[in-house]
Amino acid sequence: MKNYDPQMHTAEHILNKTMVRLFGIERAFSSHLERKKSKCDYRFNRALSVGEEKSIEDLVNEQLMRHLPVEEHWLSKENAEKRYNLTRLPEDAEDEIRIVTIGDYDACPCIGAHVQNTAEVGEFVLGSSSFENGVLRIRFKLNRPAVNK
Repeated sequence: MKNYDPQMHTAEHILNKTMVRLFGIERAFSSHLERKKSKCDYRFNRALSVGEEKSIEDLVNEQLMRHLPVEEHWLSKENAEKRYNLTRLPEDAEDEIRIVTIGDYDACPCIGAHVQNTAEVGEFVLGSSSFENGVLRIRFKLNRPAVNK
């Protein structure tokens, strides 16, 4: 299992699904997740407006505030390939693929650690975004709940 910060990693899942829903793009092709700040890179065709950044931040926080359960399920690789993009999984992935679901909002293959409920994540803060050579980078951090600081 990847040793990502569970709160940040769960926030990344919700950010990815928010980008898919808002812009019809693929999930991030690259991400760098750290406890203090993180970034995700998306294939995109332009910079985001200030209003779009605010919408992303608001929609991610809306999902976090729903206190969604975060669960894992297992699918055969054959069935997982029919429903999910498996290109980011290691080539030597097992025959059973772990699918992480976040309530009714997101489901995707994943090997990282997560919280048990989005209430544990805190507030998502979109710090900045930039666009260069077809890549949109979104930088973010979390204002974590007091018990998890």
